[in-house]
Amino acid sequence: MHSAEALFDKQVDPADVEAFLGRVVGDTSAWVATTMAMIGDRLGLWQALADTRATTSAELAERTGTVERYVREWLSSMAAHGYLTYDPDTGRFALPAEHVPVLAAEGPAFFGGFHHALYGLASMLGPVVEAFRHGGGVPLTAYTEDWWHGLERATSSWFDHLLPEVWLPAMPELDLALRRGADVADVGCGRGRALIRLAEAYPAGRYVGFDVHEESIAAARANAEAAGVADRISFECLDVTAGIPGDYDIITTFDVIHDAVDPLGMLRVIRSALRPDGHYVCLDINASHRLQDNTGPLSAYFYGVSVLFCLTTSLAQGGEGLGTCGFNEHTARRMCAEAGFGTVRRVDVDNPFNILYDITI
Repeated sequence: MHSAEALFDKQVDPADVEAFLGRVVGDTSAWVATTMAMIGDRLGLWQALADTRATTSAELAERTGTVERYVREWLSSMAAHGYLTYDPDTGRFALPAEHVPVLAAEGPAFFGGFHHALYGLASMLGPVVEAFRHGGGVPLTAYTEDWWHGLERATSSWFDHLLPEVWLPAMPELDLALRRGADVADVGCGRGRALIRLAEAYPAGRYVGFDVHEESIAAARANAEAAGVADRISFECLDVTAGIPGDYDIITTFDVIHDAVDPLGMLRVIRSALRPDGHYVCLDINASHRLQDNTGPLSAYFYGVSVLFCLTTSLAQGGEGLGTCGFNEHTARRMCAEAGFGTVRRVDVDNPFNILYDITI
């Protein structure tokens, strides 16, 4: 270990150390704020504050069935971080109206699903540290319901709002095919929210979802029943490595390829199951193949989630381990060409999280 004095002897400017220390304090504070936001989501505190009326800690505790002393400390933390406002004259806290869509109302800007998912990822820290030491990874079966449910909530807002309203109108050929009635497969369908939304918006279609995670398939079937679209959707627990049953007009993957054990093999399987005039719709992470271009909070988030889920679950199965940023546009174009696709078109949608591709033979 080097002492601070020894480091300063190497011409380290103490002011630079102080500046970086300030940044680390801020980053650490942000982690605590995120953790508090997770708690607020889990306990329904944000939803109880969504009407934006100022409230005391006692009133909020009574409305949510929680203990006032904990609620008071939580409110203080969120006010200190600027998520809430505080009136010292009345002792009341309020959630500003512009914060409601992000923290309390499930829509395109809602981040509570990600907070819920991160709550689930926290329990994976121990197994991931062991993977650092010994290799391998953490299998899908180790992840808790909080992760899967949080991920469903996070992505459902995209499927409910962006898929029918933004993404498909930007691909008019697919929109027309779906309206006429298309055979559609979703590979890595998770809990089925994308297909359910498609079945609601385009009832003439026929839909099937494939996923290797049994619990997700069970949830997808229940979700389809609850949505009243089970008559036109089926879900199968299947590893598509050996092939996708049937052939399709449209095949979709939503943030799946970068997680795959064998991403090139999966692309080849998708290519073989696509009809000659079909379309492969691929949504994946908006990142660069150049590490130096992947900077800032969102890229740091991507790499962190990769360590805790995307990378480690692939490595747990002896996979390639692309990682969250691994299926970037450069890699996507190269792999799709190797898989036998002819055209890869980046769809013109503005999304900081993802790139949308319309891929054809």
